[in-house]
Amino acid sequence: MSTNSSHKSALEPQGFTATLKNNVISGFMVFLIALPLCLAISKASGCPPIAGIFTAIVGGILTTFISNSQLTIKGPAAGMIVIVLGCVIDFKTILGDVPDADLHAYKMMLSVAVVSGVIQILFGIFRSGILGEFFPSAAVHGLLAAIGVIIMAKQIPVALGVDPALLLDEHKHPLEPLPLIAKIPELFTDWNPEVALIGFICLVIMFTKPLFKNKLIKLVPPQIIVLLVAVGMGLWFGFNQTEAHEYLFGGYHFTLSDKLLVAVPKNILDGIAFPDFSALKHAVAWKWVLMFCLIGTLESMLSAKAVDLLDPQKRKTDLNRDILAVGVANTAVACIGGLPMISEIVRSRANIDNGAKSKYSDMFHGIFLLIFVASVPQLLHLIPLAALAAMLIFTGFRLASPKEFMHMFKIGLEQLVIYVTTIIAVLATDLLKGIAIGIALKFVFHLMHGVPIRSLFKPYLVVNITGPDSYTIEVKHSAIFSNWIMFKKQIEKLGLKERKNLTIDMSDTLLVDHTVMEKLHELQRDFEANDLKLTVIGLENHRAFSDHPRAARKKPAAVAH
Repeated sequence: MSTNSSHKSALEPQGFTATLKNNVISGFMVFLIALPLCLAISKASGCPPIAGIFTAIVGGILTTFISNSQLTIKGPAAGMIVIVLGCVIDFKTILGDVPDADLHAYKMMLSVAVVSGVIQILFGIFRSGILGEFFPSAAVHGLLAAIGVIIMAKQIPVALGVDPALLLDEHKHPLEPLPLIAKIPELFTDWNPEVALIGFICLVIMFTKPLFKNKLIKLVPPQIIVLLVAVGMGLWFGFNQTEAHEYLFGGYHFTLSDKLLVAVPKNILDGIAFPDFSALKHAVAWKWVLMFCLIGTLESMLSAKAVDLLDPQKRKTDLNRDILAVGVANTAVACIGGLPMISEIVRSRANIDNGAKSKYSDMFHGIFLLIFVASVPQLLHLIPLAALAAMLIFTGFRLASPKEFMHMFKIGLEQLVIYVTTIIAVLATDLLKGIAIGIALKFVFHLMHGVPIRSLFKPYLVVNITGPDSYTIEVKHSAIFSNWIMFKKQIEKLGLKERKNLTIDMSDTLLVDHTVMEKLHELQRDFEANDLKLTVIGLENHRAFSDHPRAARKKPAAVAH
């Protein structure tokens, strides 16, 4: 099978040396992109900036020797910001006004990350990666879009230089997402002009850099341009002065100090922090353990699968092994103060674009980070927080891109409704409740379409031998997201494990939802990669919910009877 062959080729002695140059160059370029993003994600997560660097170093070096994923980059991700920050805020609320509450809450979060990492290890050992297949596509994309909206809402005030005290409610707690979004327009009257200028220029660079077609400009990552511009402007404005100083603008006085810059320890070892496992006696800790596992594992799997599609050699990641690698690295890095990590899509894409050939590019990106932070950490202190905020606003916008709304609409109105409902539900409640509401709405739609309750979680399949190397699977009642796991196991057992060509006959299904259509399309690529064929038939009499090739399909009542 292709998975084994790709793994074998990556371990061949000549494989490392033959691809060394490509992997070192790509690792260096990814390091340049990862450095500011790690700082930004960590700061936005309510943790010391060095925590994100620890994550990328451990993730890059350790997972290289466990996972067979060839081109993914492991590290902290924007999609986890809201979860980590929520965990830290909950522990700060429990602690109250104790001294160093921020530090204690951070250490309590680390204990949650350790337990979550251990559970991810068990997921990998017991091959539970397929559980990520349960979630409907529209709800997952809605969750990620909501995370993008929250990231933008929380980073806009930082880019404007707004006093953090203005972002607290009457109980001195951080504003919830919807009240915070409502407050953003008035924050523009409380800005710090010089900080906001840096934030604005950096944001313009992030959005306009992809528009330039010049080959030389395209070679330089936008994050590097942002850092050069922001550091230069910060020095010009005197951000690096240890004593606070004022300037006059428009008849008003504004204050500047080095608190507007990234704070990092002078020695990387001073940044090490150890988990406070007393946090686990609080019930809220276990809520966050669930969230770390659920969202982290799901995001990591989605990213790894997306990167496989971009791999020029079409190598396939063993998702269970990749989850094991992420779990081991998450457990290890949380023990020294690092954030949770996933397989990260943006850095992985940059890895591919810069010519990476194997998983060792991830290792080199981690090594370059370690060398830089260990040797010249003082340079990191020159980076304005407004620049990091601009990068995250750009990332949040990409997660909640208007294009995604149009994509969902093209697939079908139902998918758009589930997508938007999940976004609103997450913003109004929390991540766990929000995605649960999105899933519940999906079930409601299925029941409205007449899907029998007995087939909500169990697929009804009839297997027929149609030749020496082929089977036909007849599907009864429905093929939907909630019964997909058992359905997929049967397909993989007969097709990929027994190496048979399969025909999936949907003639007797009442409903085939978008998630299953999408998953079948992915499996067809897997079969092709293994010189096998997966064919779907029997949908001629079904009505597609839109013109999209992977839209949901329902058999009209007249035909069904």
